[in-house]
Amino acid sequence: MEEFKAYPVFEKAVQQANIWVKDLMYELNLEDSAKTFQMLRITLHTLRDRLLPEEAVHLGAQLPMLLRGSYYEGWKLSAPPLKLRTREELFIHLKGQYNAPLPVDTEVLVRAVFKLLRHHVSLGEIKDIEATLPEKLRELWPQEV
Repeated sequence: MEEFKAYPVFEKAVQQANIWVKDLMYELNLEDSAKTFQMLRITLHTLRDRLLPEEAVHLGAQLPMLLRGSYYEGWKLSAPPLKLRTREELFIHLKGQYNAPLPVDTEVLVRAVFKLLRHHVSLGEIKDIEATLPEKLRELWPQEV
């Protein structure tokens, strides 16, 4: 029986996803890639569910393939956007999505993921996302990378 060989597209997808996870691990000063990925996942899901569907799709299109699959996992396109208007509402929602105590402060996590997005996603898309969020949530985005 011939040994399975990963297609180059899969290898590239893993490398790209690893870059994002490693960047976030560095930013959060963590060593556990599985926990870091889970925190990235729940933060992206929360942002996705807060955005209008069209904007959520535009963001998803700029994620690496493996993160994109996770991003869309469980998404209900027809569901109305979450009405998270304050930082506290956002933080409470995030904590409720993570099945254990978060290993970092919730605000630190959100700011780190938003910084990661600002670094890897086009500036035009980031501006579009920021424009759809209430001021209290926009304040969590870094102004510069």
